[in-house]
Amino acid sequence: MTADAADRLVALETRLAHHERMAEEISEVLSRQTKTIDALVAQVRLLQDRLADMAEEWRRSPQDDRPPPHY
Repeated sequence: MTADAADRLVALETRLAHHERMAEEISEVLSRQTKTIDALVAQVRLLQDRLADMAEEWRRSPQDDRPPPHY
């Protein structure tokens, strides 16, 4: 193998190692983001359920339509 070919091979191996490390880092970030998204989805569902419960409990009464006593 010539010196030029060896240099090119080293350069390719270096680039490959860099790309493998980037892929690992991206995978880690993606994993963290997936966990965060799952937690946020669970919180949104909980809030939706709580809002639905509050909407069921809240009903207008006939007193709400009457004018205030000072009229």
